Amino acid sequence: RCAGRVEVQHGGRWGTVCDDDWGLPDATVLCRQLGCGTALAAPPGAWFGEGSGPIWLNGLRCRGTEERLALCRHRGWRPHVCAHEEDASAVCSGCAHVPPTHRSPGPAPALTPASLPGDPPVRLVGAAGRCAGRLEIFHAGRWGTVCDDLWGLPDAAVVCRQLGCG
Repeated sequence: RCAGRVEVQHGGRWGTVCDDDWGLPDATVLCRQLGCGTALAAPPGAWFGEGSGPIWLNGLRCRGTEERLALCRHRGWRPHVCAHEEDASAVCSGCAHVPPTHRSPGPAPALTPASLPGDPPVRLVGAAGRCAGRLEIFHAGRWGTVCDDLWGLPDAAVVCRQLGCG
């Protein structure tokens, strides 16, 4: 829940945030608002997959000290001319010791994990933490392993992104 595509709710409808001007100060505010610790990265270019629906915010310019994304400078709450291939992403430490502040007035943001429509769920098992271990994939109602023939770092990078592990 502390890494993924950035989505915000406005007017009762969820939409994404364009990555124009998106950076670590913006991710810092988002991570704090969600109770997800500190911002580790603000990857550009729909790093966690493209969203759908409206792109509610563009040109976010947080200082990093704001309590909520809604308090940051931006180009207005409206659909923007920005493609979903530019959806903003954030990776947070996930180690917050304070409750999330999204119950404050204003739209509630969320990080949407990288499971794209049609993608089967994956997990790593057999090691400490959720970001290390043997890869398993859920198919036809059961978990199974993945053969390592021709497996390499590019494949591992995709799985890490899908799991929100960087």
